[in-house]
Amino acid sequence: MNNEIKNSQGRRDRRAMRNRKHAHGTSAKPRLCVIKSNCHIQAQLIDDDAGKTLGSAATFSKKFRGTEFAKKNKASARKLGETIAEIAKSKSIKEVVFDRGPFKYHGILAELANAAREGGLQF
Repeated sequence: MNNEIKNSQGRRDRRAMRNRKHAHGTSAKPRLCVIKSNCHIQAQLIDDDAGKTLGSAATFSKKFRGTEFAKKNKASARKLGETIAEIAKSKSIKEVVFDRGPFKYHGILAELANAAREGGLQF
């Protein structure tokens, strides 16, 4: 059993690295990193050159706490995409590199990406 867990974690790490080796963020074109857990979604704008997070939004943040967007679903992902697009606009960022990590681009991730595109981000 323990060996199966190690193997599945190893496969997950390899999938993430396979996607991340092509995604590198700069201050002009940061990396939009999306993280999904069992209960929440988180998105960050990351400048890899400086090693800094330029902006972030999550379903567990104060803005969404106590609302219908405080859990992991497509409606929350859409709202999170709109929020991260607003944060990027306020920092005059128009283009990003999308980093989906080990997750498939469908469902919640696709909803977040489409909302961010509608909000003005290009990737």
